[in-house]
Amino acid sequence: MIFSPSGNPFLRLGIYPFENLFIVELLEALRQQNPFAQKRVYDQFVGRMFRVCRRYVRNDEEARDLLMTGFVKFFQRIQTIEWRQEQALEPYLRKLMVNECLQHLRGQKISYVAVDELSEHQQPFQPPDDHWSSEEVYRLILELPDGYRTVFNLYAIEGYTHREIAEQLQISENTSKSQLHKARQLLQEKLRKRGYDYGKSHG
Repeated sequence: MIFSPSGNPFLRLGIYPFENLFIVELLEALRQQNPFAQKRVYDQFVGRMFRVCRRYVRNDEEARDLLMTGFVKFFQRIQTIEWRQEQALEPYLRKLMVNECLQHLRGQKISYVAVDELSEHQQPFQPPDDHWSSEEVYRLILELPDGYRTVFNLYAIEGYTHREIAEQLQISENTSKSQLHKARQLLQEKLRKRGYDYGKSHG
């Protein structure tokens, strides 16, 4: 059962008994489906996990649906997960959310078009300097076409290899490379249009 704040007087008052628990104690409470522990995990990670989901889909509504499905699966699977004491929750949650997004995208008609040949010396994408906030870069990524955005997220942010991306998206490695190449080019173009002289800074 997922937590229900409206049905619990402690949660309505903002009292969270599991606020200072260590990871092992928190996980034990989650295995017992304790609503306080579930609420703590949800509140701590919902913002970051929403941004993970939003980078893969076209709108906030889709992202929220995937986010809630991901949390439900996490709370359901907690009984079967083997945890080490030092293991953090966030990497597991992040991977679960990414997998949920990829499963969703497999059901969409997304075009992944490969180019015939890529330069071996193509200029890598470099993040903007400090005066560009992470929020601005995040918004630029959201503007990418679906195929470009998906491959860029997996390669540049999640750390997948082209072979892993090809397996996940059921495309060729060359298609993955070409999508990344096009995504980088488009991001650089968007940066230039916003006044960031990419060539002068990194050329």
